[in-house]
Amino acid sequence: MSKVTQIAHPLILHKLALIRDKNTGSKHFRELVEEVAMLMAYEVTRDLPTEEVEIETPICKTTCKMLSGKKVAIVPILRAGLGMVDGMLSLIPAAKVGHIGLYRDEKTLKPVEYFCKLPQDIEERDVIVTDPMLATGGSASDAITLLKKKGAKKIRLMCLISAPEGIKMVTDIHPDVDVYVAAIDDKLNQDGYIIPGLGDAGDRLYGTK
Repeated sequence: MSKVTQIAHPLILHKLALIRDKNTGSKHFRELVEEVAMLMAYEVTRDLPTEEVEIETPICKTTCKMLSGKKVAIVPILRAGLGMVDGMLSLIPAAKVGHIGLYRDEKTLKPVEYFCKLPQDIEERDVIVTDPMLATGGSASDAITLLKKKGAKKIRLMCLISAPEGIKMVTDIHPDVDVYVAAIDDKLNQDGYIIPGLGDAGDRLYGTK
């Protein structure tokens, strides 16, 4: 079954409060999203396997632990998920980055796919899907379904702010996918936005509507 992990580190909570503030401009908003993604990546990658290797320090030879060659792919859901990628790459620079383009139909609130570009060896990689908001769960669920069709076997979902409705949808449809969030908010409003949330993450990241 899915494991839902809320990463409530004090630094993350502080930065989330700044992200939620409607007076935070796009530049600062982008920087904060990147910083929170980097902090969350530390927890999301906690169980990556390691192996012992021999190195030589300036003093002597010793045995240390290093990542055991595990391949990671970061797959943002366009466009807002892009805002989380650089923060994660700062910790996992060898990761490959795929892209899935989905937008929400304003009438049906259902996601529509328009782009998909993934690493050729996606089936061999530990995939981390990124999207700042987990609202209805439609986009995330569809993105994960698409990844599975393309051969991905181990997938994790990483979001900043979530609604209970979105968490339920993803875990019901994809019980094999672990979900990592920084906050679980109250609910969705009638327009499908998270309450209290932060508004439209893509609009605030890029200053466009």
